[in-house]
Amino acid sequence: MAKKYIVLDTETTGLEVKAGHRVIEIGAVLLNDRKKSEHHFHTYLNPSRLIDEEASKVHGITNADLEDSPSFDEVAEEFIQFIEGSTLVIHNAPFDIGFLNNELKMASTKYPKIEDLCEVEDSLAIARDKYPGQRNSLDALAQRFDVKGYDRTFHGALLDANILSDVFIQLTGGQSKFEFITNGNTFKEDKINHNDFDENLLKGLKLINASKSEINSHESKLSDIENKHQVETMWRKI
Repeated sequence: MAKKYIVLDTETTGLEVKAGHRVIEIGAVLLNDRKKSEHHFHTYLNPSRLIDEEASKVHGITNADLEDSPSFDEVAEEFIQFIEGSTLVIHNAPFDIGFLNNELKMASTKYPKIEDLCEVEDSLAIARDKYPGQRNSLDALAQRFDVKGYDRTFHGALLDANILSDVFIQLTGGQSKFEFITNGNTFKEDKINHNDFDENLLKGLKLINASKSEINSHESKLSDIENKHQVETMWRKI
């Protein structure tokens, strides 16, 4: 069974969970067959504390914006149901996981940790392994993979989750269905019956026969391999 991937991001009141900072926005996007789906989870949260000025400059969320937003404990069950059993993709995962686990603990002692609900893949760790010594922030990766069409005036959890979805697909191999182009015709991998053969594809191909010296050289090479390893080469079985 294919993994259920959910790309997630949060925004917070500040950088240190140990200093009492809280989550103020959660955005999560479900991937189906390595493509973004319409299914997502998104909410703003009232943190019951003030937002650091520097944090507000990054995400653009103010204290007034959150006055009528729910607290985390009001959305916890819905959030857990959305992510449970999935593989969460998060950029710099320890940061978000630390904040989310703190919210779950504050909401109820019965709630498990994120790691007990989901597998977690850190896209930052993947990027650093693939591009060592290079800039691997979300914005840098989006530029590297030519991910466009998003307003980056401010960061936002759902916005960044959508951007990370596009980045993650490229970072881990691109599209899942490859296309093969032969003689100008395009075939989808999942449409090809490998037991079928279209003889029209051979029309116009030029037949080139091996010379006598090439055949002798080939035979000599096969004999060397067989004598050395005491096996019959696969080429003689074709």
